[in-house]
Amino acid sequence: MSPIGPNNGRYRRGATRRRPPPRQQRAGFDRWLDHAVDVAVITALMVGGVALVLNLLL
Repeated sequence: MSPIGPNNGRYRRGATRRRPPPRQQRAGFDRWLDHAVDVAVITALMVGGVALVLNLLL
């Protein structure tokens, strides 16, 4: 009789889980640029929201 179970005495093949590659240290400029983009996007969303509200009210 053959063994019952997912392995059946063999090694797994196919979709094996792999470790993600190690992340490199981010440079200070890169981090600063990310924050600048965050501030710009939040500011644009706020200005657009205020413009929409004023357009609907007036």
